[in-house]
Amino acid sequence: MLKALCQSLCLSLPLVAGAQAASVVFLNPGYSNETFWVSYSRFMQAAADDLGMQLSIRYSERRPELALTQAVEVLEGQQRPDYLVLVNEQYIAPEIIRLSRGSGVKLFLVNNGLTPNQAELIDNNPDKYPPLLGTLVGNDEQAGYQMLKMLIALRAQPGLTRPLELLAFSGLKNTPASQLREQGMRRALAEHPEVRLRQVVYGGWGRQRAYEQATQLLQRYPKIELVWSANDEMALGAMQAFEEVGRVPGKDVLFSAVNSSQAALQARIDGRLSVLMGGHFSLGGWAMVLLHDDALKLPSELDGRREFQVPVLQLIDPLRARRWLNLQEQADYGLDFNRYSAQGHPADYRYPFLKAPVDY
Repeated sequence: MLKALCQSLCLSLPLVAGAQAASVVFLNPGYSNETFWVSYSRFMQAAADDLGMQLSIRYSERRPELALTQAVEVLEGQQRPDYLVLVNEQYIAPEIIRLSRGSGVKLFLVNNGLTPNQAELIDNNPDKYPPLLGTLVGNDEQAGYQMLKMLIALRAQPGLTRPLELLAFSGLKNTPASQLREQGMRRALAEHPEVRLRQVVYGGWGRQRAYEQATQLLQRYPKIELVWSANDEMALGAMQAFEEVGRVPGKDVLFSAVNSSQAALQARIDGRLSVLMGGHFSLGGWAMVLLHDDALKLPSELDGRREFQVPVLQLIDPLRARRWLNLQEQADYGLDFNRYSAQGHPADYRYPFLKAPVDY
């Protein structure tokens, strides 16, 4: 009983004065002015500030070779962090994992986990690849599926005899999150033979590229009624092309998207986006909670488990869109990240964000 009481008291006490705060470097794969990845970093920083952690963020500007250079600087530098958080964007994670061997830095993957082939390679070569501390990814396949199901439900009418024509904008072929969202879209498509997929194009997550692609595709497929997009920038770019030929988003053509940028949230409020999903910008922040607790050696769900899929992507209706627009003006998104930590909780504590999306 005395031991249990001591453990309870220790968990409820803050870090003692002079204790070294856990240090984290995040290799952000996006552009330093890219709305989604900047919001991702902001959420991580809010978590770090609340939890008393040191966070450094480096943007690779969507250049995998720069990300590898940054990883070498972090892993071989004089002042190495306790943790390196990275994204398996364009399949760069295995090489960074290899480079981390012997560095003393723990690696944590967010947003894009290892592919099955990569995981097998790493598991079969433990002498070359040290184990990851953990992986935290979103429900991308389910989101891709749910978006198309909702688009079809909004457009389908009793007695409809004509096929519904669909155009899809995927992100990058060599990014797991993009692949999973597309897989979800195709799973939904298989359930609806009344929908005709005209083409899937890869917009590289960019608005301008999607606009140019949509401009060409509209000449080829003028009867498109549904546009599925793996992110908001591509949806907005395609939307511009449709508007330029007199098509009205939300009326004679329906758009879906992922992300919660101000432009996307406003488009959802205005009805120009008919289906919007978001919330995966929070994955990095939840990873910071896990790393904070790992540094304190607190009992947690990390024990014996390394891979987590979190249902962060959730439907954003106009009411939620208005609320999220207001929250984005707050530096901490209206959250106290300390309340999500295992610190101060009993040993059987379970992280709520791993089980259900946090409603902001």
